[in-house]
Amino acid sequence: MNDSIIQANPTTAMPTFRRATNLLAVASGKGGVGKTWFSITMANALARMGKKVLLFDGDLGLANVDVQLGLMPRRDLNDVIRGRLSLDKVIQEFEEGGFDVVAGRSGQASLSSLPSQRLAHLRDQLLEVADNYDIVVADLGAGVDRTVRMLSATAARTMLITTDEPTSLTDAYAFIKLGHAAGMSKNVSIVVNMASSDTEGEKTYKTLLKACENFLRLSPPLAGMVRVDPKVKESIRHQTPILIRSPNTQASEDVERIARYAWQVISEARRTAAVSA
Repeated sequence: MNDSIIQANPTTAMPTFRRATNLLAVASGKGGVGKTWFSITMANALARMGKKVLLFDGDLGLANVDVQLGLMPRRDLNDVIRGRLSLDKVIQEFEEGGFDVVAGRSGQASLSSLPSQRLAHLRDQLLEVADNYDIVVADLGAGVDRTVRMLSATAARTMLITTDEPTSLTDAYAFIKLGHAAGMSKNVSIVVNMASSDTEGEKTYKTLLKACENFLRLSPPLAGMVRVDPKVKESIRHQTPILIRSPNTQASEDVERIARYAWQVISEARRTAAVSA
């Protein structure tokens, strides 16, 4: 499954490694755009589709997947980073949502501060664990540091979350630009979150698309839009996924639509890898 080889542009100092055909990364140029909420809801939506799903909290310094799910993990990613446990030993079942979780630990040093060798070892463990799942959703840290770039490059597809805020669009463009320099531009799809309407969401996407086409000669596809929904904040306050608490709301329906798109992308990546093998 994970047999595709990535060779980055040598100027980016990115190593050669395997790409996981069933790894879906969720990234954002900046914080505060609903990335972790989207990752949780995406994992929940894929599980509701009957897929075996792992949600990986790759934002160690500001990890909050466990908080949003109301979990109190005894073991987390920090145990793996410190070499106390292997990654498969810190997987926790989130029975209510029907998916598994690797929790991070908020307040610890960022993954970006890890020595390259330890970071690569973590990535390799993630690739091994991914073989046991239909799909792995990796909630990456905000920004464009080397850890985010490495895990994004490992994924079959990266969902880049943005909103209509100018700083969010600017940072989303920066993420795509750096990914383009590392040869990863074809694996990014855009998700517009907190759109006031479909029309406004489309305008936000077209603003980012125009910049990419004009300056990078790239046309990243739109994975979908998630409309503003008061039930989102309510579900976060109650530490319950929105698909469990309010499954018939606008935001729930929007993420489920994007989840179907994501599964199509993953399925195509698998088929391509199988043909190439």
